[in-house]
Amino acid sequence: MTLAPETTDLKVQLKLEDDWFTVCDLAQLLPGRGVAALLPDGRQVALFRDRGGALYAIDNRDPFCGAAVLSRGLTGTHQGRPFVASPLLKQRFDLETGQCLDDEAVRVATYEVRAS
Repeated sequence: MTLAPETTDLKVQLKLEDDWFTVCDLAQLLPGRGVAALLPDGRQVALFRDRGGALYAIDNRDPFCGAAVLSRGLTGTHQGRPFVASPLLKQRFDLETGQCLDDEAVRVATYEVRAS
């Protein structure tokens, strides 16, 4: 089965301080797969789109090992909450809050994200 390409011109934008920053075309976010993007200040963000179309943005750096790899993690749900599991050490991070589901003392930054 072949999926029809998206025919919209929607852009994914992140709220940085008081302004919106355009990151990429919405069509570049495939459900269940992450994409890494470089922010103007040098940080990296991991962007995700779920099968329902919801968008999520978290810091791409895994706080347990320091590598910028969360965009390459596996996505899933735990008790109805979307998460990404680090591809290195497998800790899971809630995509809405950034809270580590395996260590309550650890959290990654989250960003307000929209398609516009």
